[in-house]
Amino acid sequence: MLLIKGGLIVTAERRFDADILCDDAGRIARIGADLEAPTGCTVIDASGLLVMPGGIDPHTHMEMPFMGTTASDDFFTGTAAGLAGGTTSIIDFVIPDQGQSLFDAWRAWRGKAEKAASDYGFHVAVTHWDEQVHDDMGRLVREGGVNSFKHFMAYKNALMIDDTVFLRSMQRARELGALCTVHAENGDAIAFLQAQLLAKGETGPSSHPLSRPAAIEGEAAQRAITLAELDDTPLYIVHVSTEEATQAIVAARLKGLKVYGEVLPQHLVFDDSVYHDSDWLQAARHVMSPPFRPKAHQKALWGGLISGQLQTTATDPCCFCQDQKMRGRDDFTKIPNGVPGIEERMSVLWHHGVVSGRLSAEEFVAFTSTNTARIFNLYPRKGCIAPGADADLVLWDPSASRTITAGALHQNVDYTLYEGMTLTGLAVKTISQGVVVWDEGTLRAERGKGRYIRRLALGRERPL
Repeated sequence: MLLIKGGLIVTAERRFDADILCDDAGRIARIGADLEAPTGCTVIDASGLLVMPGGIDPHTHMEMPFMGTTASDDFFTGTAAGLAGGTTSIIDFVIPDQGQSLFDAWRAWRGKAEKAASDYGFHVAVTHWDEQVHDDMGRLVREGGVNSFKHFMAYKNALMIDDTVFLRSMQRARELGALCTVHAENGDAIAFLQAQLLAKGETGPSSHPLSRPAAIEGEAAQRAITLAELDDTPLYIVHVSTEEATQAIVAARLKGLKVYGEVLPQHLVFDDSVYHDSDWLQAARHVMSPPFRPKAHQKALWGGLISGQLQTTATDPCCFCQDQKMRGRDDFTKIPNGVPGIEERMSVLWHHGVVSGRLSAEEFVAFTSTNTARIFNLYPRKGCIAPGADADLVLWDPSASRTITAGALHQNVDYTLYEGMTLTGLAVKTISQGVVVWDEGTLRAERGKGRYIRRLALGRERPL
């Protein structure tokens, strides 16, 4: 058993002084003032610290095969790094091979994830349509504990689907009580612009954002919302990076549509100037999709979070080491798209959100944990501090600072976007399943300790 004493508990709704007793089953047993420690119980003094629900990252890509290579973080190294930063659960993506059934792909990715150090779930990508896909979606919801399906409007001739497939998947998801998630960029327009840039000899990383302008994301977001509105299908738009997409989400929500938006901390911090670095490799490190935008878009993203029109923050970590990035040395379209960041996410958002005065501590909890738990039907098992909930907690020092360096991080990648950035707000201790797994700089992540968390269909209440 574990007793946390003297901390200030912060949830998405309030803050209060209380102790937390965690039982041997990895659940919160009691919350109250001046709790007595049972015999043999480990006691943690949390004086001066905030005690918050562990972070949930709803958008990760561990050991994902992509663009001719494979993401360098596997399910152990990636989730272990997450624990070091205060993230205790992830939702990753199952990407079926060409012609592979969704259910078989899900089973294969379950196998890969058995090494995870923290709890995990899956979204499953729909990349084509036939009766097998229709049947597999039902089986995944009923038997697999999957309640969300991913759709790519980008990556032509690879992952991209057309509107007909999207509509069929939306209708099936709605009848199953599942959520459609979408990568909203116009893949046809991107392919057209990429070809034009290459024809002009524009082969470097600076062409990456030119091939994916903000308007292309805005158009795709609006189109996805329009398609979802036809059958009132809940829609979750991942990695929103533009004012145009934000405005489309706001307008949809004002109409009463169930549309949600996700923001990545890196889009709140970096702008498109990163692609103009004279060092090719430094610029290539930042190649991800959607790309970093002109700084003006950051104001819209912060505004969306502050107003509650955007609901979650994720990392979208798809880590590629620098030698993998070199695959696109002579052609920017071959630079593997993806960046690291799962370990830094919560500190980046605290520093640039709470310390700056943009967000309250309660809003921070909502954006890093609770909103994700609610949207994807993990709540109240995850994302809250209450008797019966999982004892996934982070003890947070709101005033401690550190300067980020790649060598001090735990992701299996040889750089960080935040190199040299000093951040205030740190996870002092991370508790997963009632066990301290990150302890003031010491990582005690255990391979295979993570559990697969089944998620009920939307609208079905998850009991504690």
